[in-house]
Amino acid sequence: MQVFLDSQATSATVLVRNRALTKGDIVPDVATADNRPDQSRRRSVSHEIREARERLTSHTGTRLAFDVELLRAYAGNQRGIALMVPLLAIVIALMSTVWVPWANAVTWLAGVFIGNGILTFMCRRFELAPSHPNGIERWRRRFVAAEFLNGVLWSALLFLPTHGGTTSPLIFMFAVMIVIMAMRTLTASNLPVASVVGTLPITVGIVLRFTITGEILHIVLAGLAIGAQVFFGLLARQFHTTVLAMLGLRAEKDVLIAELEQAKSVSDEARRRAEEANLAKSRFLATMSHELRTPLNAILGFSEVLKDELLGKHAIEAYKEYSADIHKSGEHLLNLINEILDLSRIEAGRYQLKEEAVSLSAIADDCRHLLKLKAEQRNIRISENFEAALPRIWADERAIRQVVLNLLSNAIKFTPNGGEVSLVVGWTAGGGQYVSVSDTGPGIPEDEIPTVLQTFGRGSLAHKNAEEGSGLGLPIVTKLVELHGGTFQLQSKLREGTVTIATLPSERVMKALPPMARPSDQRSAA
Repeated sequence: MQVFLDSQATSATVLVRNRALTKGDIVPDVATADNRPDQSRRRSVSHEIREARERLTSHTGTRLAFDVELLRAYAGNQRGIALMVPLLAIVIALMSTVWVPWANAVTWLAGVFIGNGILTFMCRRFELAPSHPNGIERWRRRFVAAEFLNGVLWSALLFLPTHGGTTSPLIFMFAVMIVIMAMRTLTASNLPVASVVGTLPITVGIVLRFTITGEILHIVLAGLAIGAQVFFGLLARQFHTTVLAMLGLRAEKDVLIAELEQAKSVSDEARRRAEEANLAKSRFLATMSHELRTPLNAILGFSEVLKDELLGKHAIEAYKEYSADIHKSGEHLLNLINEILDLSRIEAGRYQLKEEAVSLSAIADDCRHLLKLKAEQRNIRISENFEAALPRIWADERAIRQVVLNLLSNAIKFTPNGGEVSLVVGWTAGGGQYVSVSDTGPGIPEDEIPTVLQTFGRGSLAHKNAEEGSGLGLPIVTKLVELHGGTFQLQSKLREGTVTIATLPSERVMKALPPMARPSDQRSAA
């Protein structure tokens, strides 16, 4: 049954899709990120209005596109059995000659041929004719009339004169008529009215022919024919409902395909623009990096000369303070440029790791020494806890050093005077190594944690801090750790401090190889 229903609705996709593309039922508008919800809502309302209008103008209560498709499926089914019906009629005519005279059997066979030829010719003309909504009802009436004619011609077999007894030919004709009813019901299920009209003459003929005899068996068979008529009518209705559901599902599939194609085109356009913007950004950074660094180096050099009074004392003491501010601002701008360039190289996939065997504990200890003076100026104590006998890891020393420096710098920056920063290096549960930095600062609100991990993202407490930052430290840490196959976690609570953990996988840990046996030991063992 499923194969039959699929064959009935095979051409549904093409017709529904073409109607949608020509009438605008399912083609979505060009949407952007700002107006996509409004356009989707308008498209849904417009689609419902069109469906309601088509149902009101349709004589069957379905969409006009479905009416056309059902008639085309019906015509295709009739043309598909155009040769099988005559062959079946020939077989039945030959078998009936046992009880029916040859002349009568040939006359009945010729009538069946004519009725089948008329129906096949009409189906062929319908398939070749252009599908116009105004002509659908006219073709439906024609098909119903042709089905009624074929039903009358098939039922004529029941009234042919017979010889050689009364029971055998009637039982044979009853079996033949039931088979014909089932065939007509199956092939005309796309038009339930035509199915009922085509099989009703056969049922009436069985009832009239069998009740004339007055025998109990024949009356029972007549009642069975009536029950079969009801059953086949309900079956045709169920087939029709199933085919409508399949057409609706295919129409929805076409809607989804059209929307996916539109979304893909929008996505491709957005990706193209993003690539162009990224290329423009890379060109800008490559051009401006040298243009910015050259005057910055001059600013830093001359401001340092003025700050340290290498060429003599300033006549006005404030000049020394101004030169120190200039030097500090220049260093901040240079660090910001370096961070932007590092981040752009990582995002573009151009950051090459120069991997070698390094000690995570040694790198962490060096970073602590570098920032120790900065912490002492604010009376911040840095405590360390390094696990003993940690093996080396296979990593980029510069990248790992930048990770630890960024984490320590952030912790010192946001820890109040007299606070404490803890630096821990150890093993993970999976056999890797981690470096953790925790502080006793004000912490980060839970809803701002995703913000501080974004590029140029800064929390509300960071804006209140006197020492401004660029918001690139943590994103660079995250991407550098991910380049090594590790993970980065940030845990924080208000008034309880912040904990950052950079984890490297066990594949990065270099395990010591077993000692090689000497040749003399091998001979002794042998």
